[in-house]
Amino acid sequence: MNSVFRARLLFLLGAIVLVAALTLWGVQNSWNRIGQLEDRLTASRLKSFFLADDFQSRLLEVNNSILRYAAWREPAVWEKFAQDSDDLNHWIDQYDTRLNKDAGPPANSDRDREQQLIAQLNDAFDEYIRAAQAVRTNPPPARLAAEASTEFSEFERQSQHLLDLRSELAKAHRDAQEAFIKEVNRSLAILRTSLFAGVVLLLLLVAALGVVLYRDLIAPLRTKLVRSEELLLRQEKLATLGTLAAGIAHEIRNPLTSVKARLYTLGKHIQGNEAGAADAAIIANEITRLERIVQDVLQFARPSEPQLKAVCAHELLREVQTLMAATLEKDGVQLIVEAGPELPVSMDAALIKQVLINLVRNAGEAIDGAGTVTLRARRDQVALLGQQRAVAILEVSDTGRGIPPEVEKRLFDPFFTTKEAGTGLGLSIAARVVEKHGGALQYQTQVGRGTTFGIVLPLTRTSG
Repeated sequence: MNSVFRARLLFLLGAIVLVAALTLWGVQNSWNRIGQLEDRLTASRLKSFFLADDFQSRLLEVNNSILRYAAWREPAVWEKFAQDSDDLNHWIDQYDTRLNKDAGPPANSDRDREQQLIAQLNDAFDEYIRAAQAVRTNPPPARLAAEASTEFSEFERQSQHLLDLRSELAKAHRDAQEAFIKEVNRSLAILRTSLFAGVVLLLLLVAALGVVLYRDLIAPLRTKLVRSEELLLRQEKLATLGTLAAGIAHEIRNPLTSVKARLYTLGKHIQGNEAGAADAAIIANEITRLERIVQDVLQFARPSEPQLKAVCAHELLREVQTLMAATLEKDGVQLIVEAGPELPVSMDAALIKQVLINLVRNAGEAIDGAGTVTLRARRDQVALLGQQRAVAILEVSDTGRGIPPEVEKRLFDPFFTTKEAGTGLGLSIAARVVEKHGGALQYQTQVGRGTTFGIVLPLTRTSG
């Protein structure tokens, strides 16, 4: 797990935790507001919504009593009026915050308006009672006198004033109901929005987390698994082929030695015979070629164990340049070494030099006409043997024709070659030598633009 992936993972996990916390906080806050609204929505509060209608019905009953008394002057009717008016007065008093010591502060402006109207009702009702008393004090005339009419008009005026206050109280109740419903709807909307936004953000973050995990963890693991399976299969094939090739090479070497000895003896007997000498020379060249093939097969089947020492990679590249530059210049190819850091690498210098020479030779043959082969060494961090390690990469880069896809598929197959005189073992031997060093042989190619082979080798502990 590299640092970039770890940082992305921690960032996404932190974002998920933060969004979840904010969502829970929003839900909790909205839930508390709804709870406060529920506390306000008590039985007494619901009852207050019907105060105006209740007051109107009580007032009409009291009005009926005073009207009956004014018409009939019956003491029983006045007693009923007095009882009903006392009940209504007590009913008003229980809602008047000036008299109700247990009443808390108003919850909002609408509630404050209701309390003001209740107080006005209380004061107006006192005037109403005084007007009713004035009606009672008038003696019962045979015909309604002007004073009695005036007193009764005052009573009606006070009664109408109470009804007007009742209408205002009813309107205040309606406003309070509407404000309450709006607040409930607003709280529910906030809760719904918080839940929706939180869920959407969580889903997006979880999706992003899944993408990051797949891209940076699962996909590389799948790629490594496929490569490991391919490498294991190739190694199994190479092991089987190596055992077979070693046996065949040994069987060929013995008769080949005999043929070479007989050819030497035969050469003495045909001295002076130009045709025979020419044939013998051809046979000798072919025997030499066969010996080289047998030697390559044996080296592929049983590569030498490297004798590891700390070697400066840049110096090794200079040595290879000294050995191969003149040969490549004959074909118009320039071999250069790029300046780079001094990287001490644990290697067998002779074996790695042979691998580099083979890669340089292949690079020169891949260039049609003039071109450039570049040697360079650079530091990197790659996965070797299942763990991230500091490595040196020795690169051989050419400006040649590149590797076609059909050839690329079989590039490291033993005995596969596109050269007329090749054995097809060069890259296979190079890969096995590098693997013996605990490294890897990698490449990048573009058809028509060139190829870069890289020998990946662990740096020494002092340099890592």
